[in-house]
Amino acid sequence: MVLYEYPFNESIRTMLRLEHLFDRLGQLIPRDAPVDHHFALATIFEIMDVASRADLKSDLLKDLERHRTQLNSYRGNPSISERVLDEVIAKIDHAFNGLNQLAGKAGHTLATNEWLMSVRSRISIPGGTCEFDLPAYYAWQQHEPARRRADLLNWTSTLMPLAEALSVLLGLLRDTGAPHKVVAKAGQYQQSLPAGRSYSLLRLRLDGSDSVVPEISGHRLMVSVRLMRQDPEGRLKPSPDDTTLELTLCA
Repeated sequence: MVLYEYPFNESIRTMLRLEHLFDRLGQLIPRDAPVDHHFALATIFEIMDVASRADLKSDLLKDLERHRTQLNSYRGNPSISERVLDEVIAKIDHAFNGLNQLAGKAGHTLATNEWLMSVRSRISIPGGTCEFDLPAYYAWQQHEPARRRADLLNWTSTLMPLAEALSVLLGLLRDTGAPHKVVAKAGQYQQSLPAGRSYSLLRLRLDGSDSVVPEISGHRLMVSVRLMRQDPEGRLKPSPDDTTLELTLCA
């Protein structure tokens, strides 16, 4: 099964982009090749760019506080396990405290590192990090993998409170949805959304063997999915087949 996620607002869109970058970073750092660590460093700079929004940190803190208040209101409910409730609230508290103690925006400390910023200024230029442009960076790439990895882990440590907050919030959001099976007739599916209910995320699972690509659109009143297939030249064309989907709406 292949999972696709579609955000209904800009806040969730930013969070998903950051989660995607942190996931990539987590895959690149354990590798040994200099080129992998080059792209790990490029990913760190991408995270800094996406996280540079002035109100991101405060918005995440507000969301964590809102979830904590809501969950605390469930105490004493006989249908809810106090042990599980305590575990979830503890995760929220840990994420909140870590992010709250972070000075400035995510990556603020890294922005004061002149060597890193010299690499950042060249890394988006095609071929801009060649040894004759950045000899110090080229020399760093010749270090043993363990030494490069230690540097990367040190630099990313300042970003980990952000990663933890995102993991907790997106985990709570995804847990609010219940998956259900639907059928896209002739590759088309539409669903009206209930008035007065605001959804933040759509999750769509497809059988990978169907070789279809979903084009998803949605707003507060309706969600629409159009399934496409690639022709031999790679162009996407509407699929004419009935296809079963697993759809989850998360509030």
